[in-house]
Amino acid sequence: MSAALKQPKTEMTDAEWQTRCDLAALYHVTEHLGWTDLINTHMSARIPDQPNHFLINRYGEMFDEITASSLVKMDLDGNVIGDAGKFNNAGFIIHSGVYKARPDANVVMHTHTRAGAGLSLLRNGLRPISQDALQIFDDVAYHEYGVPASQEECDALGRTCDHGSCVVLLNHGLLTLGPTVQGAFMRMYMLERACELELIARNLDEPPVPIEPYVIQKAAERMQKRRSTAEYGLMEWQGVVRTVERKGADFRR
Repeated sequence: MSAALKQPKTEMTDAEWQTRCDLAALYHVTEHLGWTDLINTHMSARIPDQPNHFLINRYGEMFDEITASSLVKMDLDGNVIGDAGKFNNAGFIIHSGVYKARPDANVVMHTHTRAGAGLSLLRNGLRPISQDALQIFDDVAYHEYGVPASQEECDALGRTCDHGSCVVLLNHGLLTLGPTVQGAFMRMYMLERACELELIARNLDEPPVPIEPYVIQKAAERMQKRRSTAEYGLMEWQGVVRTVERKGADFRR
């Protein structure tokens, strides 16, 4: 990603300012791809040199209005650091639960897309029937619908995330996590594609062409290695950030 503009004159570290720019870009990319649900989903990023603090959107802003400086800084106990405005309590529950359970997670995405929410109505709904599904199939976990914005749900989601980084929130939507912004983004892109194709397949007049178990296993082995690197999704991420910048996105402020 291109270098951020000079950070405001505060006590903010360079690492926090870069994380703010990356997360703000992610909101604009999410809006560009049509993954929004008005103001009602959220992405977050852990601050690298402050592992007990993360950034999330200020509740009420549309995703194309979000900037690096408008993001809310919180700790894992729910305290807002500074005067950054209102946050979505359900968002705090979801993201803090993931960060507490997965120390390797630095970015979390949560969406309510039609494909993702539609697939979430089916138990174990994803099948290894497409090239896109094989990108993430071995890393998918399913999470039972719980009481929103409760400590019970926070703890339960953390336990689910121990089983996968691509989570289908049953009766709800999708969630992905990764060590980098590009890693979380690429997981969400492939999970979303897999959901779209799965729903298309379920509306066809005949069953999908099966993929041999050997091929499925080899794909899993290949993708486990690829997803473990910092380069996973990097070129795709850099490309889509350039796209939103060409469209006029001004998030580095």
